Amino acid sequence: MPPAHAAATGTPGPAGAPATASGDPATPPRTTAGGPRPRDVWTRARGFLVALAVLLAAGLALAALNSGARHGYLDPRSADPYGSRAVAELLRDRGVTVRVVTTAEQAADAAGPGTTLLVTDPDRLGETQLRDIRSAIDLSGGRTVLLAPSGPLSLPALAPGTRTHGDGSPAPDTNLDPGTACTLPAATTAGRAATGGGLRYTTGTPGATGCYPSAGHPTLLVLPTGTHGGDTVLLGSEGILLNKSLAKEGNASLALQLLGSRPNLVWYLPSLADGNSDDGEGTGEERSFLDLIPAGWSWALLQLFLAAAVAALWRARRLGPLVTERLPVLVRASEATEGRARLYRKAGARDRAATVLRAAARERLAALVGVPASQAHDPASLVPAVAARLTAGRPPQDPDTLLFGTAPTTDAALIALADHLDALEREVRTS
Repeated sequence: MPPAHAAATGTPGPAGAPATASGDPATPPRTTAGGPRPRDVWTRARGFLVALAVLLAAGLALAALNSGARHGYLDPRSADPYGSRAVAELLRDRGVTVRVVTTAEQAADAAGPGTTLLVTDPDRLGETQLRDIRSAIDLSGGRTVLLAPSGPLSLPALAPGTRTHGDGSPAPDTNLDPGTACTLPAATTAGRAATGGGLRYTTGTPGATGCYPSAGHPTLLVLPTGTHGGDTVLLGSEGILLNKSLAKEGNASLALQLLGSRPNLVWYLPSLADGNSDDGEGTGEERSFLDLIPAGWSWALLQLFLAAAVAALWRARRLGPLVTERLPVLVRASEATEGRARLYRKAGARDRAATVLRAAARERLAALVGVPASQAHDPASLVPAVAARLTAGRPPQDPDTLLFGTAPTTDAALIALADHLDALEREVRTS
């Protein structure tokens, strides 16, 4: 009896054949009926978890190393290699008062004829902050020291008529001589210093003094500003102010003379508290998410992104042929067939059972009469081929009615349909 017939009528199929829940033969399983064991889950996942942990640890370590080395960058309170505590302490020993401010308003208020204003990062300033610093330059009569200004807003605003050369990339030699044309006493006294390796400047401002030339352009430029005898110093590199390089060459001498020419030093460190200096509003530009990532974390985030992409590719794609999984239990073919039949009977799904019976019979008959499988459910192709194989004088029921008729309305009609389909298939098979 066909399996579809048995499933529809509740009659068991061939007994004794082990099968999976779908009726296919299977070998004994490895897992229990309750599902995978915790040990099996851990065995499959531990490689991925270990790799993820290693990548996370490496990314965090790299970010910590990169960010830790530049902690307190140019901060006069920081003793780190990239801090500037050493030069601040030397200035205090010489009687110079060092005051740290974090907003342009505070810096402008503190500026005066007896004050040196050091701006550590002019390119971070927005339009409002640049106006405050420009006002202090024009009216204070003191000295303003700008570290590596090169932005399209900062340089024209703070040093009009000045242009930059170079992009800040390291030069073959960062230690430069003052140059024969240099008339700045602080430079001629200090001698060779680490002013190279950054930006170079040219200007058309009358009375400007250029020192420490690199590739024909000065890396230290002094401009007379305002009407009260003040000046503005442009330094193309911050090397002379860093703790790690202060004791080399004439760096300490040059830094002390540039920053200690007045009794007061205002050390301006632009920060997030400084209005819109760091959010891009002052420049009219929107800052992206990547602009908000702290320095040193970009590479760590890139590594984590690549690791996540590789893990997703690894888990989403099988590299090889499909593998048949072993189900947790054995179900005999007769039990699976009878269970499915009982579900049909409990639901009263005679139409569904009849559809399954007829579809299975059409596919088997198509193979017997030579009709392609793609046309097995086409009455115009299958019915004439089946009728031609029937024995003359003993015709069963009309093949068209059996194979493509209406659904039975009672259990007896469903059983009769199954019997007639079996008889039709036997007739065709023996003809």
